[in-house]
Amino acid sequence: MTAFPLTWLYAPGDRPHVVAKALTSGADIVVVDLEDAVAPDRKAYARAATAELLAELPPVPVHVRVNALDSPWAGQDLAAVAAAPGLCAVRLPKIGSPAEVVRIAQHAVPTGLPLYALLETALGVEQAYAVATAHPSLRGIALGEADLRADLGGCDDEGLDWSRSRVIVAARAAGLPPPAQSVHPDVRDLEGLAASCVHGRALGFLGRAAIHPRQLPVIERAFLPTEEEIEQAETIVKAAATEQGAQALPDGRFIDTAVVAAAQRTLSLARRR
Repeated sequence: MTAFPLTWLYAPGDRPHVVAKALTSGADIVVVDLEDAVAPDRKAYARAATAELLAELPPVPVHVRVNALDSPWAGQDLAAVAAAPGLCAVRLPKIGSPAEVVRIAQHAVPTGLPLYALLETALGVEQAYAVATAHPSLRGIALGEADLRADLGGCDDEGLDWSRSRVIVAARAAGLPPPAQSVHPDVRDLEGLAASCVHGRALGFLGRAAIHPRQLPVIERAFLPTEEEIEQAETIVKAAATEQGAQALPDGRFIDTAVVAAAQRTLSLARRR
């Protein structure tokens, strides 16, 4: 898996042909969904089909989003897929407390299996840092914006920015990677997706979840550095290599260790171009 995954493509677990297409779509990570995308009467089939898929190693990393932990299906989901050879990580929806993460990490999955917590309620956002530091197996947190918007009473997109920033800051404070941005629900609105990605990148997201392959190139372009950003990063890294410590560049920009680290990340992302 790339060190900086930018695209996370969801595919419904009860539609194996869609999952198969997702695996060849170019997404960095495929998320097989057993939760929202699957109707109650299809849960058992989705679970069995996903377990069969993961009996062998897939061509790209696969995460599975299990059902909510307080649902009738979560335990069965975890029992069916957690030990599968092809599973890369488990995504836990609607997490509202660190205790939920600890319970899964200690009792329901193999030791060390990576977990990702989705914060989809006001309580989850309030608990963001506590969840992010709950257990060493937790490798990332992210927002589930559709559920959060409903929980908050249908706020508009700008009304979610505080929650977005809180989760981004919590991830950084916990030493986790920057969160991926939540899905853009209109698969035909590629201009809106691009504009939303620009905003998300400015907030501090890195990459984005998608629900259709046509969204993937838009997301990747939005989160890859521009030629100007690459040029600036190269200048910073070269300057840091010749003189240690804080310094001012000829154009007046001040650089220090933090600026150099950001420039190095930019150049790492640029290698994807």
